[in-house]
Amino acid sequence: MREDFRYVCLREVPEYRDRAAEWFHRKWGVPKEAYLACMDAYLGRETELGWYLCLRQGAILGGMGVIENDFHDRKDLSPNVCAVYTEPAFRGRGIAGRLLELTVEDMRARGISPLYLLTDHTGFYERYGWEFFCMAMGDGETEPARLYIHR
Repeated sequence: MREDFRYVCLREVPEYRDRAAEWFHRKWGVPKEAYLACMDAYLGRETELGWYLCLRQGAILGGMGVIENDFHDRKDLSPNVCAVYTEPAFRGRGIAGRLLELTVEDMRARGISPLYLLTDHTGFYERYGWEFFCMAMGDGETEPARLYIHR
């Protein structure tokens, strides 16, 4: 069965701005206003650090963004892919991987490389060309997490 997923950057579907900010807020607990501020800067072309979505029949199934720093102590490692999430019912279908590829391709086309990513996952990001770079301490965390780079 062919999946009818649509992969887009937010600039292609600016009408999703509010819905996307609410979706990310529900997944990560970061205030919706913080997402809106980042998205508005992106949509207003104040920054090239973007937001990416996987859509199906108008619903958001997955998404991620690119921000200066994903709440960790390595402020020199920037920008960071953040808020990587796929709805549980749609995991294992390549959505996150395709979004990662789209994000890397789009950022590279804008002259932005490398990208960094903070995670506690091992094995997943390596499949998409990410390399372990170092350990970093997340804001408010008691244990360091893995920081990856995509060159």
